[in-house]
Amino acid sequence: MRLPGRVAVVTGGASGIGRALARRVAAEGAAGVVVADLDGAGAEGVARELGGAAIGVECDVTSEAALRELLQRAESAFGPADAFFANAGVAVGADEQTPDETWDQAFAVNVRAHVLAARLLVPGWLERGGGCFVVTASAAGLLTQIGVAPYAVTKHAAVAFAEWLSVTYGDRGIHVSCVCPMAVETPMLEGGMGSAAAESVRSSGGVLTPDEVAAAVVEGVADERFLILPHAEVLEYFRRKASDYDRWLAGMRRLRRAVESPA
Repeated sequence: MRLPGRVAVVTGGASGIGRALARRVAAEGAAGVVVADLDGAGAEGVARELGGAAIGVECDVTSEAALRELLQRAESAFGPADAFFANAGVAVGADEQTPDETWDQAFAVNVRAHVLAARLLVPGWLERGGGCFVVTASAAGLLTQIGVAPYAVTKHAAVAFAEWLSVTYGDRGIHVSCVCPMAVETPMLEGGMGSAAAESVRSSGGVLTPDEVAAAVVEGVADERFLILPHAEVLEYFRRKASDYDRWLAGMRRLRRAVESPA
């Protein structure tokens, strides 16, 4: 989907990749950009930067009622949403001992929010003959993440749901893209992961800026690619994993030992 003249919603839009996406979508000539975030003031601030064709909305993406209100606000301001960037995400918890409420938070934001948004968007898109659903997952969803088990597990689930949407509705005018970057200069990388998790991400590839990721996303959406890989090396890692799972797991164990016990 090309974005000029379209109405786009970006969740997690107050900072990081979400803010960069909102700016890039606006620069592409979108008819309207709705910046959504739990940080309502931050979302409104980004919208003000974008000018009159943008609004900021406080939204808890884990609430179906809040998402419904978000889409209604978008439609009232600009018309029905053509593209939905499901970008909000959290990196919380550590391992299997992580409390249930933290696991629940990870699933709610990183997976269930996508299901809720699709539930609200798909019927209208089928009626109108098209739409675009873009999931910000992670390379952790294709590979894994050292440390931060809830993040690794839920990002795998986010990729799986995006795949299912594409298989189910791709022949009916709905395009789905899944964005899987590695290290990006965001608050999540700087403060949302444990030191070993962050170091493992940094050591596997270069650290991109949010603007670089946003540019890759817009290009991938325009080309209607499912898998958008801002870090090109992720594809090679994914191929290695698929070709010899045991060797790949052994390599990841070596990496874990290296980042947890640096010389």
